[in-house]
Amino acid sequence: MRLFASSFRGAHSRLTRTIIQQKIRALISAHRDRDKKKRDFRRLWITRINAVIREKGVSLSYSRLINDLYKSQLLLNRKILAQIAILNRNCLYMISNEILDPLE
Repeated sequence: MRLFASSFRGAHSRLTRTIIQQKIRALISAHRDRDKKKRDFRRLWITRINAVIREKGVSLSYSRLINDLYKSQLLLNRKILAQIAILNRNCLYMISNEILDPLE
């Protein structure tokens, strides 16, 4: 128990009751922040995809792109789409054009 609290300062590293309280608090914070990290990355990916799609001046928004992806049964998640958007924008434009042609 004290080994876990060795990096804490003051009474939080010496007193048993406060060590236990701090350990519980640290574990709760770690769990909460792992979930928050997932949300933050998803928001980042969506922002990146939307920025690249709208930059071209195409009448396509992020929501329409994702909807058309599902309709055409292309299994690309947001993480992969964001990486394509950053590394190879032309590839993302080609994907969006391929999706739009059959649907119209």
